Amino acid sequence: MSEGALLSITVLIGWLILAGSALASYRLNWSKAAQMALTWFAIFAGLFMLFRFFGL
Repeated sequence: MSEGALLSITVLIGWLILAGSALASYRLNWSKAAQMALTWFAIFAGLFMLFRFFGL
């Protein structure tokens, strides 16, 4: 594994921890948190498809 890949993985884990702690600060129940996560996933998947298919 190259040094760049290791740094990328480390940074991504840090961002995941930061996002998780921000979500935990809202003190939502599990169903509301899962709904929010699926909503954000749908937004990012839609944007990915838009860029992928139309080459924007």
